[in-house]
Amino acid sequence: MKKTVCLIGRPNTGKSSLFNCFLKENRSIILDEPGITRDRIYGVVSYNNKSFHLIDTGGIDLGNDSFQEDILAQVNFAVLEADLVLFVVDGKEELSASDYKICDLLRKSRKPVYLVVNKIDNEKRKEDLYRFYELGYDKIFPVSAAHKLGIKELLDEITKNLEETVEENDEVCKFSFIGRPNVGKSSLINALLNEERAIVSSVAGTTRDALDSTFMYHGSKYIMIDTAGMRKKGKIAENIERYSFLRSIKAIERSDVCVLVIDASEGIIEQDKHIAGMAISQGKGLVICVNKWDMIEDVDTSLKKWKELLKYEFQFATYARVVFTSAKTKKRIQTLMPEIIKAYENYKKQIPTALLNQCIQEAVLLHEAPSYKGRRLKINFVSQTDVKPPKFTFWVNDKGLVHFSYKRYLENKLRDNFDLTGTPITLHFKNKNEE
Repeated sequence: MKKTVCLIGRPNTGKSSLFNCFLKENRSIILDEPGITRDRIYGVVSYNNKSFHLIDTGGIDLGNDSFQEDILAQVNFAVLEADLVLFVVDGKEELSASDYKICDLLRKSRKPVYLVVNKIDNEKRKEDLYRFYELGYDKIFPVSAAHKLGIKELLDEITKNLEETVEENDEVCKFSFIGRPNVGKSSLINALLNEERAIVSSVAGTTRDALDSTFMYHGSKYIMIDTAGMRKKGKIAENIERYSFLRSIKAIERSDVCVLVIDASEGIIEQDKHIAGMAISQGKGLVICVNKWDMIEDVDTSLKKWKELLKYEFQFATYARVVFTSAKTKKRIQTLMPEIIKAYENYKKQIPTALLNQCIQEAVLLHEAPSYKGRRLKINFVSQTDVKPPKFTFWVNDKGLVHFSYKRYLENKLRDNFDLTGTPITLHFKNKNEE
């Protein structure tokens, strides 16, 4: 799992600017919650073929007594989540009472801390660094986020002991249950395991951490990952839930297949689609599980309506199979694992090059690409260049002639000819002579 680094400091020390410097090459912002005085931003930083999670906690002003309890909770949970804390102070100002109080809180956490002195944009200011040693930190990094000075040295230090990303348990299917709080994710795990291994409660957000459960199914090993419920951004009231969100993101990242759990008694809301989109954006297999089916009265009529509703609401994921279950009564619970397995098998599927080219040639004969200014797209060759998820590379005369509608047509033809149920696929176009 990726290392997690947390930025902490009082307001206006330049944490957000530092955050943006770190993400200059990989702006994969996971969650962005702008606020007048407090921002909660999560991101993934890539540097020298290594990567780590980054949290910007927003400004902490311990002088404001009305927010003392919330601020202390924020610091505690941020530090709890982090493997490394970057304590950011303002190099242009004297150390304040808030700086000293934050320093004391971090010292009690016993977490590794680097002191980052921001706004050091000239040699004269570097000479004044001695005054920051009174905070007691051995690791002090003078930087200027605005001028991008000292950033490389700081990133070198953060990533020096990190290994390049290696897939864990590569041959074992890992799947996670994702969804809003209190839709029955933990109950589904217990139903599958047939034991009370995960905590189940009617209280939304009971599951704070991602819990791994290893089990055997028809002679094969699988790893289930439960996740904390994801609330709509504007409704994440507890600081602890903000960091549970990051844990859920990590669970998706580790998974091969994500099972989106929807509450049948509540219907589909926008947040369900948003969570599904997060799994798709990370290139994960997807199964949709409509849980609490025992609460539906007219099953036959409701089933028809639900299928139509799912088809309409999840037009961006028509390849995902749907199962209707009740974790409480274990009704239809046996239909879940076969769909997860099918999604995983297709997620790592490899299609022979000859069959791919035959499929695409027939697709072109049926429907040529539209011409543009007298020129028409020509596909010279196609091959599968990656798995998890499957990636197909097309060598063409001019990739600038690829229209999104024709790209969608080619994807549909691939899905019509090959079973790619449950997995997203990627189509990449290269010019004929492009390496």
